[in-house]
Amino acid sequence: MSYTDENWIRNGVEVKIPKKFKKFGGEIFKECLSHCIIAPSATLIHKSLLEKVGVFDESLEVCEDYDLWLRVAIEFEIGLVDKKLINKYAGHEEQLSFKHWGMDRFRVLALENLLKNQPKRKDLILETLIRKYGLLLKGAIKYDKITAINDYRKKIHFYEQRRIID
Repeated sequence: MSYTDENWIRNGVEVKIPKKFKKFGGEIFKECLSHCIIAPSATLIHKSLLEKVGVFDESLEVCEDYDLWLRVAIEFEIGLVDKKLINKYAGHEEQLSFKHWGMDRFRVLALENLLKNQPKRKDLILETLIRKYGLLLKGAIKYDKITAINDYRKKIHFYEQRRIID
């Protein structure tokens, strides 16, 4: 698998890409954990790789690309063509990140699936789960979502305990 860098176009104007979306090649699993850095339209992937790691998890409403890239990056190096070869358009109403609040709610599902199905890199996955649930907890506290507050506190405690045991 390889992917390219991209231009971001928002409302018809090219925008500067935040540093957190910097592209990496090689062993990039750690760089892929916080958010999705690979655009599906920027990738070339061999069919045999998908046969090994699986395809998009259609049970995820969003972040199915994040989930797939994690499954690839935990097992394989990923090539980078360090040129902006695609345009990525944003700012339109149909954009999924506008449709769904709290994208980390979906990223933790992908991380939990990875933790359940993959014996490698548990330390990094657990650390990321704890951090993401911490962010979700802050949001739940801010908006006084009592059920979510309790759920996120339980998840944080569970993964902190698991990190000690593992």
